[in-house]
Amino acid sequence: MFPERRMRRVRRRIIQPLLRETELRKTDLIAPVFVDESISAPLPIASMPGQSRHPVEGVADYCERLYDAGIRAVILFGVPGAKDCEATGAYAAEGVVQQAIRRIKERSAGMVVITDVCACEYTDHGHCGIVGETIDGPDLLNDPSLALMAQIAVSHAESGADIVAPSCMLDGMVQAIREALDAAGYEDVLIMSYSSKFASALYGPFRDAAGSGFSFGDRTTYQINPGNAREAVMESELDAAEGADILMVKPAGIYLDILASVRGLGLPVAAYQVSGEYAMIKAAAERGWLNERAVALETLTAIRRAGADLIITYFAEDAARWLDEEQ
Repeated sequence: MFPERRMRRVRRRIIQPLLRETELRKTDLIAPVFVDESISAPLPIASMPGQSRHPVEGVADYCERLYDAGIRAVILFGVPGAKDCEATGAYAAEGVVQQAIRRIKERSAGMVVITDVCACEYTDHGHCGIVGETIDGPDLLNDPSLALMAQIAVSHAESGADIVAPSCMLDGMVQAIREALDAAGYEDVLIMSYSSKFASALYGPFRDAAGSGFSFGDRTTYQINPGNAREAVMESELDAAEGADILMVKPAGIYLDILASVRGLGLPVAAYQVSGEYAMIKAAAERGWLNERAVALETLTAIRRAGADLIITYFAEDAARWLDEEQ
């Protein structure tokens, strides 16, 4: 005897669209954009096929193309022409990201511009703030770096950023930035905190793209061990208490359990499908081992299903086109 409940009834092709539980929309997607101060034409990133660094003069053109495709938010990463130990280029009025924000906003006023707030691309040592001697030897200094993050965030807000996104994983970074933004009159600028960011092996291609490799040590003293779930959720709880408007889990695809837990905190949640996740799909697709479009859309849908309101993904432009074709 068959049971009365036949699950295949709800999978009839004509019924499936009516009962789909999770929808992926173009407005869920945020496109990462690398802006390079030293180039005059787009420079392809070898480890991230289909992605390029963009010149300051051309970044508005690229973002207009994204906007026309239906992408409504970008997150900017700067590649400066010069670096120093104190990341002075990160908060310069004519810094690479500051220039890019203004150009994008002049061309595409409706584009939400998010900026990565960190120092790793701007320091000659590649760490995410001020370094000095600690009990464990040379490492990132937490409290001296907070003032730097606040200064960077305010400079981005002054240039027109809608959302600032601190990625340095410093204790107290959200509170320091919120206080600095409010004091400077930018109460309406949101903070999207990289609140649960893991010390992942999946960031390698990004370091090629952003020129943010480190010259000594590693980042395990300020990013989360991949095995620590309770710690990861607590990091997001603390950032929420400090005033974060949006929380983030990074990476996304192999941390869906963390994403689901952070979703339970009640704030909007972003997830970052990182460079290594993108590169693996691209590499397998190039070899004919899987279908790039199908796998990319499946992974993005899974990230949404686990609880992400927003997804930062290098597939953003392609996914927007694929979603249009499915309608």
